[in-house]
Amino acid sequence: AATIAKDCLDITLNALGTVVPLATVTVRPQVSGQLTEIGFTEGQLVKQGDFLFQIDPRPYQVALEQAQGQLARDQALLKGAQVNLARYQKLARQNSIAQQQADDQLYLVKQYEGTVKLDEAQVETAKLNLAYCRIVAPVSGRIGLRLIDPGNYVQISNTTGIAVIAQMQPITVVFTLPEDNLPAVMEAMQKGTKLQVTAYDRSDTVKLATGTLAAVDSTIDTTTGTVKLRAQFDNTDEKLFPNQFVNAHLLVKVLQGVTVIPSAAVQRGSPGTF
Repeated sequence: AATIAKDCLDITLNALGTVVPLATVTVRPQVSGQLTEIGFTEGQLVKQGDFLFQIDPRPYQVALEQAQGQLARDQALLKGAQVNLARYQKLARQNSIAQQQADDQLYLVKQYEGTVKLDEAQVETAKLNLAYCRIVAPVSGRIGLRLIDPGNYVQISNTTGIAVIAQMQPITVVFTLPEDNLPAVMEAMQKGTKLQVTAYDRSDTVKLATGTLAAVDSTIDTTTGTVKLRAQFDNTDEKLFPNQFVNAHLLVKVLQGVTVIPSAAVQRGSPGTF
């Protein structure tokens, strides 16, 4: 026997979902060269800017020195042309030389100025390539198994990358709901209500994490009649792992002061439940 009572009743929608990181980044080299050093342990958590790989920088250091030497030479030529221009302009005002000679020197100065600007850009490019030899983490997260070993020659055209980083905190769960449930969800979101989402394991018995509904997809899948939703979780204990299957329980609303009875007492027959 059980006593019928008044209580609060949670209205939840259950769905199967997949854990999806907010950012999954494939680390690729931006310059070609021999991989000489690895600065992480596979599977560890890394922060944005942490050192990951080192590409042999010597060819790019030489290229930088060549560009700097070219710049210094052209700067000297420009300085000499500017001195001659000032001298020619003074002589032209005194009618000691033809005006055309002063004009030709002016054009030569302009030419050298353009050459110096081109050299400066080449120096900056060489510095950038040298910096690219040291590969750092573009985002914070968990780095997976390395996809290439030290000693190998890596190229910019490498599509597989050299490692993959998945952001773990926060993390999201993407799940689907029938389109018939969408009005109740949208009504609550339009009111500014933060809908609670609880993630359970595959067996739907162990609670993994509690988060909030972050977004609803813009369209309904016409083939299945469902809509995708995304819930976000802090995941400070990292119980949610990328690509993990979970059961998502979306709390739509809470009914206050309703009559509740044990679920075993509800019978089903031809008139419905009684």
